[in-house]
Amino acid sequence: MTQIRDDSREMRISEDTVGGGYFKHAVYNHWDPYEDIEAELIQTDLERSVDSDFTEDEYFETMQYLALFGAGEEAVTEDLAPLMLALEDINDQMFVSSQIYEEAKHTQFFDRYWREVIYPIAEEQGFEKVAPTDQRFFPDGYIDLFDRTEEAMETLLTDDTPENRVRAYCRYHLVVESVLAQTGYYGITNVMGPDEDSEVALRQDTPHLPGLVKGVNYIRSDEGRHVGFGMQKVQKHIAEDDVDPDIVQETLMDLMPLVAETVSVGDGVVDPMPLVNYARDKLSRRIDIITDADAEIPPVEELVALDDAPAAAD
Repeated sequence: MTQIRDDSREMRISEDTVGGGYFKHAVYNHWDPYEDIEAELIQTDLERSVDSDFTEDEYFETMQYLALFGAGEEAVTEDLAPLMLALEDINDQMFVSSQIYEEAKHTQFFDRYWREVIYPIAEEQGFEKVAPTDQRFFPDGYIDLFDRTEEAMETLLTDDTPENRVRAYCRYHLVVESVLAQTGYYGITNVMGPDEDSEVALRQDTPHLPGLVKGVNYIRSDEGRHVGFGMQKVQKHIAEDDVDPDIVQETLMDLMPLVAETVSVGDGVVDPMPLVNYARDKLSRRIDIITDADAEIPPVEELVALDDAPAAAD
């Protein structure tokens, strides 16, 4: 009943707060993992993949990347709830509720893609039909990274301090959502996108998969908003709650080896080194902008823009 009896506010929500503004942006930029990724695009992906000359080993590597994304989206859907319970401001709570919904949508997209593209390719080519939950897909570092993220979020239920919130934001929003996910999505759009000259692909004849790329671009845009929220909160805790900026650097640097292990899972379709370098560069820029008291986090419109050029906004 606390919120109902709170008469200190004229209106119940405030769109000029970080949480309120980000929530409004999420609502106005809603997308549907079925209706907005047209069946025709999914069929094109299927046909082009079947027509490609990928070996079964190369196909397994492609499946592994998608399995890592799908499992990651499911994990972040599950792990974010403690933060929503810990937050006091209704605007922040509303935004985090929208983020949980968006993570669930991302999970649904990869589930749909597995059912409608991955399984049919295996059947058509006579390859092993591998479930997205097959444990061969998941390296130890990947599992460790998500275990640590879950632990950091659950800690907020029993020991909610500014320092622990910063650790939770760093693991969830800045490493998993930003460094790991954005690096992976960069790799997919670079390899499976329309450009012929890929910086990441070991084969320059990989098929352009418009359905996968369109879905990933929607997801990348959502993640930009999520990352921006986490960056704002970490920066605020440092400025207003005297949280030591070293916590940010120590947390991010401690997790970087796990990220590097995850983005290096294959070497048949994708060159892992550009991805590792991309991830390290992104992590360094995250540390710089958050720990600099004078640095301004870009507006949400820039954070959701799909731009792979080196910039503080990504």
